[in-house]
Amino acid sequence: MNNPINIIVGSTNPVKISAAQSTIAAFYPDANIHCKGIHAPSRVADQPMTAKDTKLGAINRVKYCQAHHCADFYFAMEGGVDLFEHGPATFAYLVIATQDTLSIGRSASLPLPFKVYQALQQGEELGHVMDRLFNTHNIKQQGGAIGLLTQGQATRESTYTQGLILAMAPLLNPELFKD
Repeated sequence: MNNPINIIVGSTNPVKISAAQSTIAAFYPDANIHCKGIHAPSRVADQPMTAKDTKLGAINRVKYCQAHHCADFYFAMEGGVDLFEHGPATFAYLVIATQDTLSIGRSASLPLPFKVYQALQQGEELGHVMDRLFNTHNIKQQGGAIGLLTQGQATRESTYTQGLILAMAPLLNPELFKD
């Protein structure tokens, strides 16, 4: 591609911006990619506590980006928590859009200690709880809870990138995803 690819990410978190850029670079390795993060309101709680709210937050962020910016791709990632049959877990909903297509994906789930989940129920954010538990600072803009709990074998960015690559399928194969 000779023309630049413009990406707007519904977050100023460098982990999310990097994951979006890495995803597009994987499919367009020779492209001139311009990736910019912006503040995009999720219109859900800072720490979504259900899968439904997590998904809605990501969709709201992408829609905000589409309404306020012109780009080739719009990305949003919303991390959330829910209590499942097997226990509490954190995950992210990942949304990629163009002007006329919206694709929604979800990351893998990371089991959480119940005491972490209880702190989240009291209104704390996961990053703050993990910082306190592991004596780190601003882990959500680094490896995240994923990096801490997997001893660095996976990170927040690697998990987002994997999910975003999978969410690209409808955009790469539109003829197969038509109704």
